[in-house]
Amino acid sequence: MTPHPTPRGGRDMPDAPQHPTPPIALFPTAPAPAAPVRIVVADDNPVVRAGLTALLSGHADITVVAEAADGREAYEAASRHRPDVVLLDVRMPGVDGITALPYLVPIAPVLMLTYSGEPRTVQEALRGGADGYLVHGEFTVDQLVEAVRDTVRGRTHLTPTAAGALVTQLRDANAHVDPHLPPPVKPIPLKGLSQLQSSVGQSSSDRSRSQLSAREAEIMDLIASGMTNQQIAAACFISEKTVKNHINRIFAKLHSTSRSEAAAKWLGTAPSSGRGVG
Repeated sequence: MTPHPTPRGGRDMPDAPQHPTPPIALFPTAPAPAAPVRIVVADDNPVVRAGLTALLSGHADITVVAEAADGREAYEAASRHRPDVVLLDVRMPGVDGITALPYLVPIAPVLMLTYSGEPRTVQEALRGGADGYLVHGEFTVDQLVEAVRDTVRGRTHLTPTAAGALVTQLRDANAHVDPHLPPPVKPIPLKGLSQLQSSVGQSSSDRSRSQLSAREAEIMDLIASGMTNQQIAAACFISEKTVKNHINRIFAKLHSTSRSEAAAKWLGTAPSSGRGVG
């Protein structure tokens, strides 16, 4: 038999352990940092793109993975990088933002970021699946960053112009008269007007609006549009607690106990609680 090799010093080599003991960790392993929010910025203005990229990339939890000058480039970049959010302008040469929107929505949440605040454009973008709509000049840098983060969380952000467009759409929808409804009641004879109090000459909606502050009126518009407290907080860039405080004051002023009752009075669709004029 071949002798077992003996190392220098004349001592046999010990057999290596078949299952070595793992080293003991002296310190617990730190959790891996959350992956940064990955963004595609689409805007035809190179200065705007560069500014947004520099601004957003300055935050450790956000990174811009690609830029695009039109809707086609935005779609190609989104398909290649699979970002967490697409910041999309509306007016761009070639393929504009509204045209590209249906192709981008299946890939990633889309946050419209544009100078276009026309109600029809806002409504078209929201119907097309946009997760939010920010109009330049109506938000701060911090609010933009928070809107990007919230878009990933599934929260909607609307600047005042966009929120107003949503309310306009609701009012327009309510303005259509159902042809199957009975005709309106006969007008009050002129000779009876002198017997009415001045407040009767106002609609319930007018009276309701005169009681609320500008901020309360803005929030009441959003309530009437069907927004939740969370969505209102995002649209107005305030906390949900502040929204609840506003709603409590609104309910007190409108003598309402529910959102539906307040909305009916706000839109002038609540039945009159007073006596009819004979």
